[in-house]
Amino acid sequence: MQVNIPLKIIGLGRYLPKRIVPSSELEAMCGLSAGWVERRNGVRERRWVTDETSSFMSAEAAREALEEAKLKPNQLDFIINASGTGEQAIPDTGVLIQRQLGLGKSGIPAMTVHSTCLSFIAAMDVASNFINSGRYKNILIASADVASCGINPKEPESASLVGDAAAAVVVTRANYGEPSMIHHAHFKTYGEGAYLTTIMGGGSRMHPRFEGHKAEDDLFHMDGPAVLRMVRGVAHEFLEELYSGLSKSMMDVDVVVPHQASKIGLMMLERFGWPENKIIKTIETLGNCVAASIPVTLYQGVIDGQIQRGNKVLLVGTGAGLSLGGLVLTY
Repeated sequence: MQVNIPLKIIGLGRYLPKRIVPSSELEAMCGLSAGWVERRNGVRERRWVTDETSSFMSAEAAREALEEAKLKPNQLDFIINASGTGEQAIPDTGVLIQRQLGLGKSGIPAMTVHSTCLSFIAAMDVASNFINSGRYKNILIASADVASCGINPKEPESASLVGDAAAAVVVTRANYGEPSMIHHAHFKTYGEGAYLTTIMGGGSRMHPRFEGHKAEDDLFHMDGPAVLRMVRGVAHEFLEELYSGLSKSMMDVDVVVPHQASKIGLMMLERFGWPENKIIKTIETLGNCVAASIPVTLYQGVIDGQIQRGNKVLLVGTGAGLSLGGLVLTY
């Protein structure tokens, strides 16, 4: 869907936890043979938090983004937490990020846009419309996920895949004559897949105080093969609706920044005629970082020089729901 909203990323930041966890550690935890994780999921190592919290990581990434944007925290007009895993149930994690940035008395509005692994893309879409309307000028979008706390060793496929990380961007309206723009944006959700990717506990339906609550209710569950089958069935239609022709080639897109869902999920992208060397991958060293995965990979593409000003970039992925989302933008 064509939107053509002038929006520019003027600051980009990232925070990676100090602890590096090799796949051999996961293989020992889950009772797997040596080399299983990298062969199956493509992950050699990932980062896990030690004493870091989600809001701390978001604030660290935000400080780097603000420095590049040449802005002070109090020059922000709006803060969006775009994470798949909240730090706590109440208050909203956006509030905690604001506090971590020393803005606790500022009154700057803060909230969460939560669409699991698609939260960053969804937040970019939300922010672009706020900026286009003139309501806000400088918006911080921060994605931080601590997925390591919810892994289930009995499900090694997903337990060995996830990592912790954070990334943040500062966005504003592009000046007249600048090429930066969101050209296309599109989202679709298929609730038939709602129970393929879940954490059942933690909400009002299966609260820890309820009789019969089990510890495993609070852990991550995913039926990976079923998710992939469902994605295969709807991906072509989704891509054509996002940007006609995208299901057969990259069109005029220079670089693809996908959600790092899994090794097989990334391999699927090449079936659309997208060259492997145009698809940025961080799964080998960071794993699947949930919502942080896309902005962390965007950051990597920029620092490596694969993404430069004026490049047309596709941000695309899937999330629990089952949901699909994508943006085509000029960086």
